[in-house]
Amino acid sequence: MEISKEIKILGGIIFFFLLAFFMPLDNLRFQEAIQATLDLTRWYAREHVILCLLPAFFIAGVISIFVSQGSVLKYFGANAKKWLAYSVAAVSGTILAVCSCTILPLFSSIHKRGAGLGPAIAFLYSGPAINILAIILTANILGFEMGLARVIGAVVFSVVIGVAMSLIYSKEEKAKAAEQMNIIPPPEKRPIWQTSLHFFTLVLILVFANWGKPDADSGILFWIWVNKWYITSFFGLILVYSLISILKIRWWWVISGLLLTAISAFISSSPLIPMIVGIASLTIITLFDGGENKEWTLSSWDFTKQIMPLLALGVIVAGFLLGSTHDNVQIAGIIPESWISNLVGGNSVFANLFASIVGAFMYFATLTEVPILQGLLAAGMGKGPALALLLAGPSLSLPNMMVIRSVIGLQKTLVYVGLVVLMATASGLIYGGFF
Repeated sequence: MEISKEIKILGGIIFFFLLAFFMPLDNLRFQEAIQATLDLTRWYAREHVILCLLPAFFIAGVISIFVSQGSVLKYFGANAKKWLAYSVAAVSGTILAVCSCTILPLFSSIHKRGAGLGPAIAFLYSGPAINILAIILTANILGFEMGLARVIGAVVFSVVIGVAMSLIYSKEEKAKAAEQMNIIPPPEKRPIWQTSLHFFTLVLILVFANWGKPDADSGILFWIWVNKWYITSFFGLILVYSLISILKIRWWWVISGLLLTAISAFISSSPLIPMIVGIASLTIITLFDGGENKEWTLSSWDFTKQIMPLLALGVIVAGFLLGSTHDNVQIAGIIPESWISNLVGGNSVFANLFASIVGAFMYFATLTEVPILQGLLAAGMGKGPALALLLAGPSLSLPNMMVIRSVIGLQKTLVYVGLVVLMATASGLIYGGFF
């Protein structure tokens, strides 16, 4: 019997006993924090898992199985042209429009396929940060100069942080580059346009299924929101074509899945039901088809197993500490919101640093950071700390950090988070000095 193991077990038992024994159930702040935890967890399950994460896992599986290693190495590898790698990574957010958690399966996938640390980190940051809808909303609600500062800061951040990570771990990157020099990628199994069509069809389904309502009740963005499920269905039909013509799955299997999805859409008032039916149909037909298609679904499942438990734990902790803020709901966590708003007034180094750290740990759903900041600015938050929170918040969160650690390790995660916080702080100080 290992004494150290038994002591750890005893310590765990004592910890949870004391936690239960001294739980302050009569304390109103604690009760509200528990309510915030449950509310954020429920909201995340309803709004993000089915519409965001599940499609993202399948997209990550596409990268892992269908996108050749040669293609990943060409654009993101350690020996790729730096200007090309960072340019592609830095603008990825304008295409993906995802949150800090939805980007994780895609980041994990390109890292697994051999992407250099610098371009992979630039991709990880830019995915949620350069969300074109969020930038437009920022400019409309918080002012044009704030929107412009956000987009410039996000693009510069993604490149600078990626380059910095590459330089800090240059020895590892040189070893990876030398190793990749000897890799002879196998020939492409299908024309690149076919793989691209399949990949971007899934990306566009993800984008339009999660298209948020814009602030204005007119214009092209509002029209897209009104018709987003028709647009999503159109790309669903292109996916049907891709499954039959590109992946060579039996057409009657695919059409059966299509009919089940369509029927569920007509009889259900919630878009979640047809999405669940569609994903379940895709899973079943690819598993039964075997070969590469089966590997695609199994790879997606591997990403799900790796990421989902950590995200769930992170959402629970974030809800308890910082509360639940989404749509028209605002429930405080165990840390009073007044503490935060009082600490981010003015444009001091501390105010900007504190805003960056809070933003880094707090979970922001796509587009929700803007109304939250609107309220904080009204409560006395300085413009510099507001930008610092905008640049640190959407790309990082406690759930996000926990998953990144499982992919690149604790040390690199801490360095990455530190770089984001420091750059956000510096940007807030500069911006606050001008405005």
